[in-house]
Amino acid sequence: MSNFTDDPFSLDKLRSTLIRLEDTIIFALIERSQFAFNKCIYVPGALEFNGATGDRSFLEYFLWETERVHAKVRRYTSPDEYAFTSPLPEPILPPLEFPKFLFPNDINVNSKITEIYTNSIVPEICQDRDDSNYGSAATRDIDCMQALSRRVHYGKFIAESKFRSDPEAYARLARANDREAINELLTNRSVEKKLLERLRRKALVYGQTLDQEQEGINTHLRIPVQLVVDLYERWVIPLTKEVEVDYLIVRGLAYNKSEIN
Repeated sequence: MSNFTDDPFSLDKLRSTLIRLEDTIIFALIERSQFAFNKCIYVPGALEFNGATGDRSFLEYFLWETERVHAKVRRYTSPDEYAFTSPLPEPILPPLEFPKFLFPNDINVNSKITEIYTNSIVPEICQDRDDSNYGSAATRDIDCMQALSRRVHYGKFIAESKFRSDPEAYARLARANDREAINELLTNRSVEKKLLERLRRKALVYGQTLDQEQEGINTHLRIPVQLVVDLYERWVIPLTKEVEVDYLIVRGLAYNKSEIN
């Protein structure tokens, strides 16, 4: 791999994208926390609305309609974007040519992200009540879920970068289907430690409500700092690693020594 400034897929540049996504996710969680849990939007049949199909919750329906619009403007043709719903329409814009970096794969863990988000994250960040702001809550849900999806699936880029640094080792472990060893090989614990420390600082700063009359004294945190750290430690990092390991197995099994200089 070439240097940071020239190579858009260097490990440093890829990690800088992940750092920016931390901001997106934290702000999205803060926005969602301003509304009540509104449990009915997650349960099929619990909320009556025009367009209800009976087997989709209000959030699922709203997410599908949102992704239909996004698909038309070719969002899901980008290699770092993954849809939660289907079927989706074809783009109305001409296709774009993206740099070829990832190995072809169909790894998509959005169903797990949905389950984790609706069952474990929203109940933690929102008050357990109903404020009838269903559209606003679902809009913020979609922002959160799409940001989490992009962050988790971006692990494929990290995995490809690491694969290219030592293809023989990853290919050997892939052929043995040794997921534990692959996970150990790709893990950088010092980077993970710095990530969690950075998240703690960001959540503290971004979550503050400042009292202007007391010269910026923090009077309230809009989202618990530890919750953000726990979110990454319990869900985001493990799920990203799952994607990375799955990708590296696919990548390693198809590896040809002549493909990488």
